[in-house]
Amino acid sequence: MVVLQVFVGTVLAPGLEQLLLTRCGTLGVLGLCFTTVGIKARNATCASIGAAMLALAMTQA
Repeated sequence: MVVLQVFVGTVLAPGLEQLLLTRCGTLGVLGLCFTTVGIKARNATCASIGAAMLALAMTQA
């Protein structure tokens, strides 16, 4: 399980961030950060704001 977390943290997360930055710009990356922090902190408001920002970034792209 630890190997999977290390793999996701080192390979997939930066790749997803770079993909969002090229397709959706800064708003997409900021939305991803808000969503991640909200999920890890179990804060529904923060996660919802991040999800809304991601949705907005995807519709503008």
